[in-house]
Amino acid sequence: MGEMEEAEHITTDVPSQKCPLVCDPASHGSAERDRLLTGPVFTNPVCKVYRFQTVDNKWMLVREQMEECTLSFSVPKQLLLLYMQEDMSRVQDLKELGELSPHWDNLRKEVITRYAGIISSYQETLAEMEKITGPSFKPSCCKAQKSLEFVPINLHTQRMRVTCPRKTDASYDIVTVGAPAAHFQGFKGGGLQRLLNRHESEKKSFSTAYQCIYYSPEHTAKAQEVLSSVSLLQPLITSLADQLLQAAQERSSPGLREALRNLSDKTEQFVHTLKDELVKSALLALHAARPGYVSKNQKTPRHDQSPARTPADKTTTTCNNVDDSIPHHKEFDEEEWDRVWASVAKCLNCVIAVVDKLAEEDDHNDEQQRVAEQQLADVITSHNPGDWREQLCPLVARLKECVTEVVDKAKRAVTFVLLQEAACSIPQGFLLQQRRDVVFSQALAVLACGFVMRLYAGMQDKGFLKQLHLVGLVAQFESLLSTYSEEIGMLEDMEVGISDLQRVVFKITEAKTGELGDIQPVVRGRRDHFTVEVPLPGPAFQNMPEEIKEGKLLRVFPVLFNVGINEQQTLAERFGDISLQERINQKNFEMLEFYYKSLSEKVPHECLPCFQSQTEIKELLETLGQNVVTKRRKNVEILCIASAICRRLNGIRFTSCKSAKDRTSMSVTLEQCALLRDEHQLSKDFFMRALDCMRSRLSHGDFGRWEDPEAGAAIENKPTSRHFYPIALLLVSSHLLVVWLILSLVFLLAKYQ
Repeated sequence: MGEMEEAEHITTDVPSQKCPLVCDPASHGSAERDRLLTGPVFTNPVCKVYRFQTVDNKWMLVREQMEECTLSFSVPKQLLLLYMQEDMSRVQDLKELGELSPHWDNLRKEVITRYAGIISSYQETLAEMEKITGPSFKPSCCKAQKSLEFVPINLHTQRMRVTCPRKTDASYDIVTVGAPAAHFQGFKGGGLQRLLNRHESEKKSFSTAYQCIYYSPEHTAKAQEVLSSVSLLQPLITSLADQLLQAAQERSSPGLREALRNLSDKTEQFVHTLKDELVKSALLALHAARPGYVSKNQKTPRHDQSPARTPADKTTTTCNNVDDSIPHHKEFDEEEWDRVWASVAKCLNCVIAVVDKLAEEDDHNDEQQRVAEQQLADVITSHNPGDWREQLCPLVARLKECVTEVVDKAKRAVTFVLLQEAACSIPQGFLLQQRRDVVFSQALAVLACGFVMRLYAGMQDKGFLKQLHLVGLVAQFESLLSTYSEEIGMLEDMEVGISDLQRVVFKITEAKTGELGDIQPVVRGRRDHFTVEVPLPGPAFQNMPEEIKEGKLLRVFPVLFNVGINEQQTLAERFGDISLQERINQKNFEMLEFYYKSLSEKVPHECLPCFQSQTEIKELLETLGQNVVTKRRKNVEILCIASAICRRLNGIRFTSCKSAKDRTSMSVTLEQCALLRDEHQLSKDFFMRALDCMRSRLSHGDFGRWEDPEAGAAIENKPTSRHFYPIALLLVSSHLLVVWLILSLVFLLAKYQ
């Protein structure tokens, strides 16, 4: 017990050296998947093999494999490029707004200057990242390094494979990473959650000062969605219109109907996107911001008026309701926008009518063919093959013109909304955006790593693949941060970063070649929506369900549960505030419950994995819900039950603390031994010895002993702090002893403030 096999430690930077050589031959299929993974995404494997005794005095073989993930750097680099492209596009849109009154023009210049600063900063960061060579992860000592602030800390994968006489081989995966947080920017003012709430409340007063309309986060998100949608749909409609003309050129009735169906769907989606009061209101506000605008009731220029007046005065107001805050006046035709976007629908109707007519004529000709072959020959001779295209061409051209006109007006209107939102956010809003970009970059790299690992592990599981495209996967983040001192800020950052992952979808594609570069995941999109494309080699892609091969977007449901377990959490629970932790756990429990409900409605129970424990998922959820609302110190049952539910739901497991070292290592080893005990009949008499054996190989630092009995694996036994001077020297004088006590107290208060 405690002895490892001969090939106990293998570390390599060369992809051709296969870590699975230490594995049992029975797990050749899994080893082959590991070999494939080690090349494109995972690298530098470290492997250990143990033999543990079961309850019936037999032996199980346990193989651990830890690897770095190349996505630690590749995903942040891709995101930085996308951030810069989006900001440069925003700057170009602002320049194309046209002539504005002096007030708005000055605000536009200031906003453009801020964007230019962000772009320059991101360019410098990307240039520094390109210079980095060496390991594929960021060590904890670099967590506050500016050039690496977009990179997650200590991102590693941990796979435990168990070969047991009484059960088929099983694998258990965990991704370990430091908390996604803006360590370089610090946490003096708190984390993202607190900073965003504070900034949102301050924006109302800023909007009054800058004479802007206050737009709520919902309206701003809607504006970004409209801008993103029209930018995506316009080229798509143009392409589908060309396909329609091509089908007309070929006189293919089925092809014509199919092209028309696709064109109609996208055009209707386009019209529905623009049929929004926000766009119409923004056009009116933009008109009021033009030079020389004068309201009938006010002789002074519009931009000189106070926006705090009531809607009855027909001036721009600062309020929560955007519809009420926009001036409605007779000088501007409010119905013009309705006519513009309605013209798109009218043009489409004309195209549909002509296509139906052509299709009917074609059907009539087919009927004539069945009656008389000679008559059909005369019909074909009397019709020019280009007639269909000639009839459709002017209508399609008019449709394209209307779409272009609508996009031009909508982009200007929505850009003006975003200009006002940005003007109200100077300078704090831009700093918060940078912080949010940093945290999201770390979180997305972690999620992409977990998704790829889970996908390769489940490629042969038809139930898992069915669940993947019908519902999506749950990604459970386990956090061990305390709700005390700067770790509160880290947790607030992490909460927002994990929540922002809801804007991410995955798409599985077929790799062009088997080269490593072609199998690397690719990130596309904008800040409001990202798509991660995961290329698979040809044979693996062909085994995917048809829905996935057709490009269906795959959702991930991120949930976060936090339980602080160190000595700072003890102080927080006795003298501080743990409401942040309670709110996070309650909110994410509701999200997990919602996911299970959706899964139960769409996926058969047989698709889920089987475990030795007979407890139903529904019972586990009820127990988790009770623990979430129960007032109990360091209630690690929350983490244990949440991880069990995640595994039963085919989910992705992540474990985090500040740096993914001490607390994370202890949590992972405890979870692994618990799995061996519950699922593979590890002898209870040897449980602690197995735990000590696994923890003995931790060599990333001087890991202390863990003594908190409530956590099951808890606190470091840190060396005595330097401010406790030898008491023997102080006992020489009672005055010195008093001074020492006072200084020690002051030091402690300053440290934990």
